Amino acid sequence: MKITRPSVGGAGARLAEWVEAGFAGEMDWMAETAERRAEPARIFPQARSAIMLGVNYGPAEDPLAGLAQKSAGNLSVYARNRDYHDLIKGRLKQLAGFLSAAARGAGLDAPQIKVFVDTAPVMEKPLAQAAGLGWQGKHTNLVSREFGSWLFLGSIFTSLDLPANEPERDHCGNCSACLDICPTQAFVGPYVLDARRCVSYLTIEHKGHIAREFRDKIGNRIYGCDDCLAVCPWNKFAQDAREIALQSRDDLRAPPLAKLLRLNEAAFRTLFSGSPVKRIGFARFMRNVLIAAGNSGAAELSEEVVRHLPSPSPLVRAMAVWALSRLAPDSLADHGALATRETDVDVRREWAAAQSAADIKKGRLS
Repeated sequence: MKITRPSVGGAGARLAEWVEAGFAGEMDWMAETAERRAEPARIFPQARSAIMLGVNYGPAEDPLAGLAQKSAGNLSVYARNRDYHDLIKGRLKQLAGFLSAAARGAGLDAPQIKVFVDTAPVMEKPLAQAAGLGWQGKHTNLVSREFGSWLFLGSIFTSLDLPANEPERDHCGNCSACLDICPTQAFVGPYVLDARRCVSYLTIEHKGHIAREFRDKIGNRIYGCDDCLAVCPWNKFAQDAREIALQSRDDLRAPPLAKLLRLNEAAFRTLFSGSPVKRIGFARFMRNVLIAAGNSGAAELSEEVVRHLPSPSPLVRAMAVWALSRLAPDSLADHGALATRETDVDVRREWAAAQSAADIKKGRLS
């Protein structure tokens, strides 16, 4: 926990340039709230201090190891247990209560206080760097000398005028490991991410069909991506998360794709109750799982994929067609009636592409 003034300096102008370049993709709220993000006083004019909190969620296992398990899904480390928003907000409220009580005990008027965890238009990373918690690395996330890349951030804005800590300087140097490992080459350059190419954006924020150019690169990542975080050399100082609610659940470390493909919407909600995964909804989640299945090379998953061909969701139907075309292209003809009855233009396009690829393959083998 460290303190700074509620100002983000030049970060607001850089955010405006980033949004103007189109790098925010479908995240329209970034443009809608850009002015408030650039000037925290617009959110809370009475604020004189920003108390920044970092909560470690360092994994006990190598986050990249799961990428080799092609028949299992790989979830971002932060999504393998409870939703961090709830946990951190509770901690911040406790801290705010202590702060208020301490001020009253010192004979001061009760301070005005607001608590923020990721959901408000607050630029936590520039504020955290200004407070000295770490620095915003080339992968655009905060890096700490004590905890590497594994920190959740929250903030308390208060009318109290508290002594500020010294800001942290950039320690990335010439390292480009985070930029080099990105599977979709989403970094325009150091410190600049094109979210439209980012696997985390595509599997979480993107509501539509995922473009073909990215599907094979997604691999078995079914919610988020940790590649750029995991390779940061500063993680050699990282510590395992102490908070039980932030430690990976055994059933979410490498869940079998076959099991995930059998989920219906009710089972999905049960499995991810209290998890951030739940917020993307069943259709988007199954879209991601089907892409992972198509990338698995495990032909035995085709039977589970077929179950999703008549899904009520076009997102799911389209990716079921794509996955089946990868796993068992010869079986596409068995489901030609579904292709004939299809009314959604995007799903029809998937059928056409899959059938064309299957025909070409047959021609080569004949």
